[in-house]
Amino acid sequence: MPYTISDTPTGRVRLHWEERGSGEPVVLVMGHLFSSDMWYPVLPALAEHYRVIYFDNRGTGSSGATSTATVADLAADVRAVMDAAGVGSAHLYGVSMGGGVVLQLAHDSPERVRSMVLGCTAMRSPEHPLPRPPGFLARQLKYRVPVRLLKPLLRKRFYGPLATPEAIERDLAVLSRMRFSARGVYAQDLAIAGYDLTPDKVAGLAAPALVLHGTADEAVPYAAAVRLTETLPEARLITYEGAGHNYPVDVGARANADVLAFLADRTQEMHDRT
Repeated sequence: MPYTISDTPTGRVRLHWEERGSGEPVVLVMGHLFSSDMWYPVLPALAEHYRVIYFDNRGTGSSGATSTATVADLAADVRAVMDAAGVGSAHLYGVSMGGGVVLQLAHDSPERVRSMVLGCTAMRSPEHPLPRPPGFLARQLKYRVPVRLLKPLLRKRFYGPLATPEAIERDLAVLSRMRFSARGVYAQDLAIAGYDLTPDKVAGLAAPALVLHGTADEAVPYAAAVRLTETLPEARLITYEGAGHNYPVDVGARANADVLAFLADRTQEMHDRT
């Protein structure tokens, strides 16, 4: 069932969220530009075992947009969704920018984060500088040209050689139907450019973490995942050889199985402590 939040801690921003399944809560945080529609390879498998809460980031899907934003604002949006769902703490699964938002939430509100799954995610570090916001002409190309005209670029940017043509076409079909606001996703660009979760901050995050990354990722280098795993106090890296940035499409059920195994271990650890 879909729900809407009208007010968030950072002002009047409409947030659209939904839930599926039952059990311990798992909150999904999508990356830059994409709406929650893009969780389609993940959602059914997780919802068989958990109460999965997912939402459209501001600027995408049925959520509202703002002209500016910070990663801390996006983390506050996650807290607002959790509050609306009556969830004090949850397992958080974020991909790309969404992984950065999860790290920010673990920094700002560690009591809300039971564990973290961080897909194709990077810290801010000198070795892996973050992109600057695109200029006006680049924004027109990036956000206003129909997806069907960008397919050659998207195939190279999002997918690795492991992905099958059928899986890529299915994903691009979902992407082509997805809604977003050019103004809102540019605000996400601004948030990414100002992202300041550096190694010294990440080293203080105590929540157990699973880091997932493909070796053929053209958007976030695989080396960034290695560095992130080495910096987090309690983290394990799973590598997908030949997978690109959109690894859930490239490796399919394998990534879901890895996430479910991690969550099952965390759940067992929590039960053992109580």
